[in-house]
Amino acid sequence: MTAGSGAPLSLWRHAPVRKAAIVVVLLLAWEGLTRWAASPLLFPQASTVLGSFLRSVRSGELPGYAGQSLKVLLTGMAIGAAIALVLTTLAVTTRLGAEFLETITSMFNPLPAIALMPLALLWFGLGVNSLIFVIIHSVLWPMSLNTYTGFITVPPTLRRVGQNFGLTGWRLVAGILLPAAFPYILSGVKIGWAFAWRTIIAAEMVFGVAGSQGGLGWFIYQNRFEMNTDLVFAGLVTVILIGLLVENLCFKWIERKTVLRWGMSAGH
Repeated sequence: MTAGSGAPLSLWRHAPVRKAAIVVVLLLAWEGLTRWAASPLLFPQASTVLGSFLRSVRSGELPGYAGQSLKVLLTGMAIGAAIALVLTTLAVTTRLGAEFLETITSMFNPLPAIALMPLALLWFGLGVNSLIFVIIHSVLWPMSLNTYTGFITVPPTLRRVGQNFGLTGWRLVAGILLPAAFPYILSGVKIGWAFAWRTIIAAEMVFGVAGSQGGLGWFIYQNRFEMNTDLVFAGLVTVILIGLLVENLCFKWIERKTVLRWGMSAGH
């Protein structure tokens, strides 16, 4: 085998290269199928969407809408994570707290966030607070359930080690349970991240412009009315790109620095 033929094989061993190849194949399939059998007005070609996407990025339009969505989404997730931590701490330290968490998660977890939008409008009006409210609801229950499951699966021996060192209550949670249950907590954050995106896009389509500027949901909805299908797809592509970047850069980095380093997972 020559050195020239070894270089592509060496590159193929890297997961990011393989994932990038999958994306390229999907884009080529999209371009080919839409050129062959789709109306450009209803399903534009990948090259058309890519051109519209780049123009919107250069003009600052898409980054502005994406920034607004991210600001609201991260605010809702941060508040939801804080509430989930308080609820699971109470649940793991007291029997009444555990029964309370089990009861309210059974009641509210099946309730879709979109069903609360009319109430959010009544309680908080047409603004950012309504969006944050529905995002908190969408992320709170999966994050609470995953964190609680992680806490109760911590080996009793590990708990007793912490208790022998005099750790109780919040100190036991912070010193022993949080690190030991971190894979479950991270999994809950990932699920919450996905739920939060679905919720905010749907909510922005209903609420429209909340605050000084609308988000990506409003961008998609507005362009749908004007039949700018390429820009509708550009908005969807932006959501997908943000998801890919956060998953492959942020979450993977956290996994390498915690779960893999601590020997909690064999990795890929």
